[in-house]
Amino acid sequence: MNRINDIWRSLRSLPLWVQIWVVGILVPVNGLPFFLLDTRVGLAASLAALFVVVTNVPLMWIYKGMNKVLSIPHLIAWGPLQIYLLMLLADSGFRAEAGALELGLAVLLLVVNGISLAFDVMDSAKWVAGDRATPGLT
Repeated sequence: MNRINDIWRSLRSLPLWVQIWVVGILVPVNGLPFFLLDTRVGLAASLAALFVVVTNVPLMWIYKGMNKVLSIPHLIAWGPLQIYLLMLLADSGFRAEAGALELGLAVLLLVVNGISLAFDVMDSAKWVAGDRATPGLT
């Protein structure tokens, strides 16, 4: 139970806007694809989200919280997803056959994960440079 408390304390030690971003926007938006598994966007984004969860949960456990290392799986999963979504949206055939929900999801994922990736690039670089501190664990 101490490890879970450490993770919670780490999350709560982040600036409020980061907590809102992660819990209120990033996680829910990346959960939406699971409701559209019968679409190309839903399937691709769900696979990316699963990869992030499968890698970040153990890392969060190991580092006892919201360590900058969590940004690395985002780069691995969402970088290629962004390219795929851009390719789909550039394809007039896809745009013609996709439903409004799938198109909207693709755009929403591009925007939200694009913003997240900007932060992830900075956090990954800091982690690689040696910033291994976990917020809230001092």
